[in-house]
Amino acid sequence: MKKFLSAVAIGCLFASTCYAENIGLTLARSDSAFLTILRNGIQDRAKSLDSVTIQVEDAQNDASRQLSQVQNFVSSGVDAILVVAVDGDGTPAITKMATEAKIPVIYVNHPPADVDNLPETAAFVGSNEVDSGTIQTKEVCRLLNGKGDVFVLMGPLNNHSSITRTKDIHDVIATDECKGMKVIEEQSANWDRLEAANIMTNWLSSGTKFDAVIANNDEMAIGAIQAMKSAGVDMANVVVAGIDATPDGLAAMASKDLDVTVFQNAIAQGAAATDAAIALARKQKTERNIWVPFELVTPQNMKDYAKANQ
Repeated sequence: MKKFLSAVAIGCLFASTCYAENIGLTLARSDSAFLTILRNGIQDRAKSLDSVTIQVEDAQNDASRQLSQVQNFVSSGVDAILVVAVDGDGTPAITKMATEAKIPVIYVNHPPADVDNLPETAAFVGSNEVDSGTIQTKEVCRLLNGKGDVFVLMGPLNNHSSITRTKDIHDVIATDECKGMKVIEEQSANWDRLEAANIMTNWLSSGTKFDAVIANNDEMAIGAIQAMKSAGVDMANVVVAGIDATPDGLAAMASKDLDVTVFQNAIAQGAAATDAAIALARKQKTERNIWVPFELVTPQNMKDYAKANQ
């Protein structure tokens, strides 16, 4: 009997079924279409592994609330923590707290402020935002033949993705191929469809002529589209671009309202983050930065992405 038990114990060192991880997930906000898909990717991956459970908390876009949620995860003794950060400013405190408690922390989608100096028990899983806005704006430039006036809808002003995507837009427009383009107005709509619709309505009421709307995500692009259609704008005469290739974004593209989006593989990010959390919880090594590539989506190839982020 003792030999049998010893054999089982040794086997458990190598068999995943002998582990039972409890992973805490703090999500920046639960009302985001993209982050809902990301959460589903995490939970679906966990469900495929009988031994893994995910405890989900909504930070409601409040950095202090998110820090408290991490504190609660630490107190309850979870095996790993997944963080979709509200902003980068609060992440060093999260990293420090988790590291001191010897609990692995994996940042997902929104990189931490200390992304280049993460400890061995931490990792970041996401997509390189320098690619997202660059791919998006280059396609808008191509559709406009390098000339046109552009409205820009930004995400939260303190958000890394929003900051980088907006910088990408300006960097592309500064190139020789696109120097005939000009940003005539930009404003934050906080990733939100309704806020974007209200901003677009105000822009339209000013009577300013424009050729394109470039939004940091699909939700804001859809809000702009709704405002333009309500105002009787001929969508054939304006280029609209978003990012994420969400189901609603692809539906807008199928309706010939959205011209450009960029696929960010939320399901793959979620699955990779879960795998990294499990690996670190089991004292195994993982890459410090795990990248999931962005991909251009247009009406010509949108069918290839129809079921990708569902």
